[in-house]
Amino acid sequence: MLKLKAQLFCGDEIAIGPGKAALLDAIALHGSISAAARAIGMSYRRAWLLVDTMNRCWTEPLVETAAGGSKGGGARISEAGRAVLAEYRALELAIESAAVTQDRRLDLRMRAVPLAPKA
Repeated sequence: MLKLKAQLFCGDEIAIGPGKAALLDAIALHGSISAAARAIGMSYRRAWLLVDTMNRCWTEPLVETAAGGSKGGGARISEAGRAVLAEYRALELAIESAAVTQDRRLDLRMRAVPLAPKA
């Protein structure tokens, strides 16, 4: 089976990849970084670092935050964030489609029975 994943880099940093896309989806759904992190099984610190990296890598922030307190707080995906996420999801679909096609071609050449692990 062929498995590919898309990662777009900004220098040495991953600007967006599967984990950051999942975090953006979760922030859009839950309205906060901490709730999003809990929902996808990620620590708040890790989620915050990913948001910070995304916001630094793009010309506009992908996530907008509001401080907590009496007026609440939370986070939301910006217009730029929605656009980047939509383009990334389209890229994932294109890659998945290409992988399925190649996987079928390569399967024809693979052994029917997997090789035993080397001792």
